[in-house]
Amino acid sequence: MYSFAQTNIQLLNQLCRQGYSEAELGCILKAYKLAISLFTGYFRGDGKTFIAHLVGTASILASVNVPVDVVAAGLLHAAYLQGDFGDGEKGISNSKREQVRRAVGKDIEEYIAKYNAFEWNEQNISAIAPSLNTLNLSDRHVLLIRLANELEDHLDLGILYCANFEKRLRYVNRSGDLMVKMAEELGFPSLATELERVFGEVTSANIPAGLRSTLNYSFQLPPKSYQKRPLVAWRDRLLLEKHFLGSKLRRWLSRTNGDKLNLFN
Repeated sequence: MYSFAQTNIQLLNQLCRQGYSEAELGCILKAYKLAISLFTGYFRGDGKTFIAHLVGTASILASVNVPVDVVAAGLLHAAYLQGDFGDGEKGISNSKREQVRRAVGKDIEEYIAKYNAFEWNEQNISAIAPSLNTLNLSDRHVLLIRLANELEDHLDLGILYCANFEKRLRYVNRSGDLMVKMAEELGFPSLATELERVFGEVTSANIPAGLRSTLNYSFQLPPKSYQKRPLVAWRDRLLLEKHFLGSKLRRWLSRTNGDKLNLFN
């Protein structure tokens, strides 16, 4: 059983023990500095800090001795999916890609962009599993990052602390065996063993309902002193007003249609 890092110091100590060079450690430091700037105040659905999840994913990748670029990409894998670049927008863009390239380099950024574009659901897992031998090395590394993310998500019974734990358990029951098989066929038997062990733990364990979060997925809880940039705040206010007016219009139409129906009854 592995004990994976959850802090930057634990990760750096692990990399030192495993023989990563000083230059490679410097690469991880750059990735970590970017990660903490993008995920300030972010938490997973189970209440765990997002940074701990990112570090844990990188630690899992390092444990199977992959190149440092893959470890660094694991540390930043969710940058485009959920990172806060200050513009109030989620998702990838040319300006965000340029920011990441400047911080960690072109090769690492390409892994993160591929991870962002890599559709991951039950249907796609079933489709990918039989055709791993057709993937090039870069795509195999992206798949490996995805599997490391899955392992980290399920460590310490994490998914059982989310509000939608039942949905997450169904996902494990349907796709868990395929993910274990993927790890084996990619040539990482220790990762396959850990996935199998952790999936078995979450499907057989119970936690007190009162410990469970009221949230399903990741969320941001910024400091009280946090202020959005004026332009972002203005845009968000417009979107909120649009949503509010849309809701009022839908309610009015619903009542109006109901009145019309009553006229004909």
